[in-house]
Amino acid sequence: MIGNEDFMQVFSHEEIGVTVVNTYIRFLYDKLMRPNDLDESFGFLAPATVNLGLILSRPDTVTEYVLRILNDNKDAEKLFFIPFNTGGHWLLLAINPIREIVYYLDSLGNDWTTYPDMKVLIDTVLQAFRAQRDIQTSRRGANSITWIKVACPQQRNQIDCGYFMLRFMRDTLALGRLMIPTDYFEEFKCAFYTKDQVDEIKEEWCQFMIELNVFS
Repeated sequence: MIGNEDFMQVFSHEEIGVTVVNTYIRFLYDKLMRPNDLDESFGFLAPATVNLGLILSRPDTVTEYVLRILNDNKDAEKLFFIPFNTGGHWLLLAINPIREIVYYLDSLGNDWTTYPDMKVLIDTVLQAFRAQRDIQTSRRGANSITWIKVACPQQRNQIDCGYFMLRFMRDTLALGRLMIPTDYFEEFKCAFYTKDQVDEIKEEWCQFMIELNVFS
């Protein structure tokens, strides 16, 4: 359900909520993934289910959900985006479960140690995914999950984290690459996104709402 408050978040450049994020994910799927046959290489996990609040209150529910999605896609290498809300901040996790790599993109410059419960849950899921695939590893290999902090563009205010997170997904899909360089993509590398780059995300969201006849 899309309400007036969701439009006001975008029109007034406020912090965006999960509905705005979900509808932009739908835009990415319809406009970038499906036309370019990227749905076999990329996927999304629902931010309403995978967030810090639910990890703290219902960790088993989150674990079961993430593991089910990964197991449903276990036969091919795929990069899964998790738009992750910490309770006042958006960041992006991009997980390659086959290679056991977690890319961490945070426009505030934090790393995963800021959210230890998040890391524990993702590690637990990847270990369970490995076990269900019956992959044999050494004791040393059991701890081989790799977390990579990506030097992504950094926000310069307290509002833009959601737009930056959406742009991270857009940049990755535009290039169609399963690996995110530690120093970010050369094609999109910058210290911060400009107002025009942020506005492009908002304009795409609004145009997509028009195409979906949300205003009718």
